[in-house]
Amino acid sequence: MNINTNTETGIKTLLFDLDGTLINTNDLIIASFLHTLEQFKPGEYTREQVINFIGPPLIDSFRKVDPERYEEMIDVYRTHNHSFHDELVKEYEGVYETIKELHEKGYNLAIVTTKIRKTALMGLKLMKLDQFFDVVIGLDDVENAKPHTEPLEKALNALGVTKEGAMMIGDSPHDIHAGKNMGIPTAAVSWSIKGEEAMRALDPDFILAEMSDLLDIVEAR
Repeated sequence: MNINTNTETGIKTLLFDLDGTLINTNDLIIASFLHTLEQFKPGEYTREQVINFIGPPLIDSFRKVDPERYEEMIDVYRTHNHSFHDELVKEYEGVYETIKELHEKGYNLAIVTTKIRKTALMGLKLMKLDQFFDVVIGLDDVENAKPHTEPLEKALNALGVTKEGAMMIGDSPHDIHAGKNMGIPTAAVSWSIKGEEAMRALDPDFILAEMSDLLDIVEAR
């Protein structure tokens, strides 16, 4: 764990991204992108290229690929994604135990994701994390996705708290920029598929080597 020593803790509210942060959906997302792109743009995209699509909302990624057929592409992607969800989603070591401890100690916890709510709830339930999150803000709950502050603001309002003492935790530039735009501390996970170096370049307040590092940051242990 690396901590920016200029940042004071006193954190009581934790806003989490979902994919690539709490649950390992990398293989699922990549497979769904490749399946979809091969159908609409055969032979044009590689695994390495689709990694760049991870993080933003699907509509943003597919509009760049095909402004005319992006809605069809989203439908194909989601059908594949839901069909192979339970088979390909994996857990990250230490996430369940850390979230459970934070919940038991009374921290305010919320999910802020660019996934639609239905898909987000599938992942939370599969990993048995749904019991710890009363607030889940999905793409269909907002007009503006991260890095806009709207999803974070909605999560805080639903929790009944202000941004004082809140932190954003995620694995993509959208997460870190959203936290910075909100004016709250940010934590980047070192296991991001973007790579630890890319996450450090965003200048988050904290880098998590493992999820349990959060317990030290918020003084839960």
